Amino acid sequence: MTKAVYPGSFDPVTLGHLDIIDRASKVVDELIIGILVNNKKEPTFTQEERLEMLKEVTKKYPNVSVQTFDGMTVDFAKKNGANVIVRGLRAVTDFESEMQIAQTNHSIDADIDTIFLTTSLEYAFLSSTIVKEVAYYGSDISKFVPECVANKLLEKFKH
Repeated sequence: MTKAVYPGSFDPVTLGHLDIIDRASKVVDELIIGILVNNKKEPTFTQEERLEMLKEVTKKYPNVSVQTFDGMTVDFAKKNGANVIVRGLRAVTDFESEMQIAQTNHSIDADIDTIFLTTSLEYAFLSSTIVKEVAYYGSDISKFVPECVANKLLEKFKH
């Protein structure tokens, strides 16, 4: 049985993230989405809000669950019995830093491998940061995030 974790801040979850979740859920038996609590960043959405949004947008996947965690991803994977970490790549520029992280994780626990999935071309430019900026100025973000996330973002940035 292949159990994988897909870590990220998901602040907020985008259609690019969902593209990776959809595809990863088809190649592993169980996928645990790990919402990273990063104390170095001030998130737009609380940990609970991100958890709620991800549970809502992934409820159609019977083999996907969502948790929050802090600390190292490799420790989160080990704690959950996962042998794979899933990472999405949007562009070549992501590859170098993601490769370093994957190699570090592998050196910490050689039983945990990282697989990279390239984001579908239509989402290659998309990031949570870009989505938040567009939402802040009141522009249409329906092409970037699920409807429930768009509504929460627009509410958050009401001027």
